[in-house]
Amino acid sequence: MNAAQKQPTELIRIEQLNKQYKMGGEIVHALSDISLTINHGDLLAIIGPSGSGKSTLMNVIGCLDGPTTGSYWLDGEEVSRLRESRLAEIRNRKIGFIFQNFNLLNKLTALENVELPLIYRGVPAKQRKEDALAALAKVGLDSRSGHRPNELSGGQQQRVAIARALAGNPPILLADEPTGALDTKTGVEVMRLIKELNAQGHTIILITHDLSIAEQAGRVVRIQDGRISEEGGGRREHRASV
Repeated sequence: MNAAQKQPTELIRIEQLNKQYKMGGEIVHALSDISLTINHGDLLAIIGPSGSGKSTLMNVIGCLDGPTTGSYWLDGEEVSRLRESRLAEIRNRKIGFIFQNFNLLNKLTALENVELPLIYRGVPAKQRKEDALAALAKVGLDSRSGHRPNELSGGQQQRVAIARALAGNPPILLADEPTGALDTKTGVEVMRLIKELNAQGHTIILITHDLSIAEQAGRVVRIQDGRISEEGGGRREHRASV
């Protein structure tokens, strides 16, 4: 039995999660009684309009923010009450972030940008370079490793951002509007790459307001006024507790 077969099916479990903020003396219920399970190998889209709570849910899933009440289990560990130092370690090792605006450093080459999370992880220089080149090769950009972001197209920059998220092989890729800053043709190419990575076994969570993007996922979770509901996706149907 190989390592992949030994992995538990469940990767994320969120139970009765609530997130509240104080704004102008009022309490805002950003997330209300969210329960959701995400399995290894899922391609899940969370779709909702501006103000629906999808960014708050993304921040909780990405360990950038914690819930007010409820629990969040990530890869077998209850993370909702951990200290920031431990959360930072989890973000670095278990979550690869893909941002709408790429968030690449212009002074660094593609290779150096991809190496960044590995530097924070303390990976030795030789291994770091090998891993970063392997990640760039996975997105078809190893030949552009010495180019800086301003020497790359928008689609190539997003591929570098995806390679950076892949570096270190985290179990989760969390993509926030990954095609939002791209033209239609390039967006199609990036989504094709994302689906290919999912087919290779990567668990991917897409945050989007675009129905055409969400419909390409295996699962679709809609969020409105901080509450979720789930419908079938493009490849297979699962149900979330709501």
